[in-house]
Amino acid sequence: MRRFHLIEIEDQRWCPASVRDGVTDYLRFMADAARVYEPVADTLADALHETNSSTIVDLAAGAGGPWRSLLPALRERGATPGVTLTDQHPNSAAFASIERDTGGAVRGHPYPADATATPSELTGLRTIFAALHHFRPTEARAVLQDAVRRGEGVAVFEPMHRSARAILLTCLTPMAVLLTTPRVTPFRWSRLAWTYLLPAIPLVVLIDGIVSCLRTYTPDELRGLVAGLEGADGYRWSAGEAGTGPIPVTYLVGVRRAE
Repeated sequence: MRRFHLIEIEDQRWCPASVRDGVTDYLRFMADAARVYEPVADTLADALHETNSSTIVDLAAGAGGPWRSLLPALRERGATPGVTLTDQHPNSAAFASIERDTGGAVRGHPYPADATATPSELTGLRTIFAALHHFRPTEARAVLQDAVRRGEGVAVFEPMHRSARAILLTCLTPMAVLLTTPRVTPFRWSRLAWTYLLPAIPLVVLIDGIVSCLRTYTPDELRGLVAGLEGADGYRWSAGEAGTGPIPVTYLVGVRRAE
């Protein structure tokens, strides 16, 4: 199946912030509840050890990423990083919630942050969860190039898949939104309104989910993005798929080669 870079509603300026936050809150909740990223915990822990990083800069973090479930998995593997969340549209309430839940191990960067030009004061292994597909190939290269230019390791993880099976499973998400919304934190009256009175959140989750599947890069395409980067030869790159579930997690990891 070829890649199509169609628009996602969540990315559009005209999308109400309350809808965008409701969508990202749901996606973060499901990633934690289903422990979506557990199959790549070893991969991420290895990247932290190889880069000798004690900090992670999480790019395009949405509602805070999968850190409630992923940090304990990393600690079991001997990695205890501090995490800084960044996003072009910082979800301050979600960032504050995960900071409380993790005892400050995860903190939000309060200002808008462009993943293609990460603020210079933020150093450490860069992670991108379920977000690289938002970028066109030239933009995705720019995200990766910025990490290489700064000499930082980078780890990309995508839980979507460009396949008919993944699209069919995505069609079930509106029902999942309706069933799980009362359990999603932080609590928002707007989430209830946009889910049960005017079901914008279930609709956006469905449409953007299908578009995300069509946008997702394959491991070979990720290798192709890396091939043209200046300084990429100084890194060791690995790309593939992990997990035994119906939709594997696609990953790309780059760490600097030893001097």
